[in-house]
Amino acid sequence: MELACSLKISQKKLKKYEREYHMMREQQAQQEDPVERFERENRRLQEANMRLEQENDDLAHELVTSKIALRKDLDNAEEKSDALNKELLMTKQKLIDAEEEKRRLEEESAQLKEMCRRELDKAESEIKKNSSIIGDYKQICSQLSDRLEKQHSSNKAEIEKIRQKVDGCERCREFFNTEGHLKPVSILKESFTMEDTDEEKESLKNQLREMELELAQTKLQLVEAECKIQDLEHHLGLAFNEVQAAKKTWFNRTISSIKTATGVQGKETS
Repeated sequence: MELACSLKISQKKLKKYEREYHMMREQQAQQEDPVERFERENRRLQEANMRLEQENDDLAHELVTSKIALRKDLDNAEEKSDALNKELLMTKQKLIDAEEEKRRLEEESAQLKEMCRRELDKAESEIKKNSSIIGDYKQICSQLSDRLEKQHSSNKAEIEKIRQKVDGCERCREFFNTEGHLKPVSILKESFTMEDTDEEKESLKNQLREMELELAQTKLQLVEAECKIQDLEHHLGLAFNEVQAAKKTWFNRTISSIKTATGVQGKETS
């Protein structure tokens, strides 16, 4: 084989060898018996016929198998197409529902924003009003404090004048102790008779009582003003906390609505 492959033959020699081979085959055919040649040719044709019939059967079987497979694939494709159409319809309906939900959430968000804005405006107005009231009360309290200080100073000066007058009056000096306070009634009864209670003493007592009463009333007004200021500051703190809570609640509800809408749209899209 290697020797045959290693030989180098030209095209002319190959054609010459081919002609010689065909001539040799023709000579053999002419020398052969016609009956044997026809029988051999008949066998060859029968074998070819059987081979073609087998191929035909194989092709017919393959054709039937292919038709069955194609019918099955067609049925599967039709079922898949029906399922995809149903899924498409469901997806379209979900999209419509999601758009309606989105519009509803947008409307609700707008209403919440408007309500929150109104509440914030109301709260800010209330805070400004309360701040103004607190400022007024603080100013009143400051004025009352100044008035109290002035009244206290005036009372001290008036008491000092009265004390000086009492010190200059021998009869009046018996009514007061060294600290300038009235002596107890029992001591006064022991020291004086009914003739000592003249108009001057009664006037001094009444004047002292009026000063003490006015001082007590001023202190009471100051305490009431401070209580009102504390109450207003408490209400102001509550209002501020309510505003902050309203802001936080609205913000959380808005974020939750946005997340819910985004999650629904994401699921429908997937």
